[in-house]
Amino acid sequence: MDHGYAKYNEVAELLKVLAHPVRLCIVSRLLEMEECNVTTMHTCLNTPQSTISQHLQKLRSAGIVEYRRNGLEIYYKIKNRRITQLVSDVLQEV
Repeated sequence: MDHGYAKYNEVAELLKVLAHPVRLCIVSRLLEMEECNVTTMHTCLNTPQSTISQHLQKLRSAGIVEYRRNGLEIYYKIKNRRITQLVSDVLQEV
């Protein structure tokens, strides 16, 4: 067995962050739309903006998403492209 647990730890941390329905939905939507702001996510998910913002912060902290500011709007997109295949495979059966 591989005793270098670093790579497994990194993957486990990504999976922990994704293991919430709202965060998984946000990532899935970002994969579909490529870029999105909180207002659009709020409308699509029917979830309070504050809740979405909290989940986006966790996704940002994990390095899964990144953002850019355009005036007052903040647009999010997937930063970690490893997530693309992982989420696509997981949601394929859903």
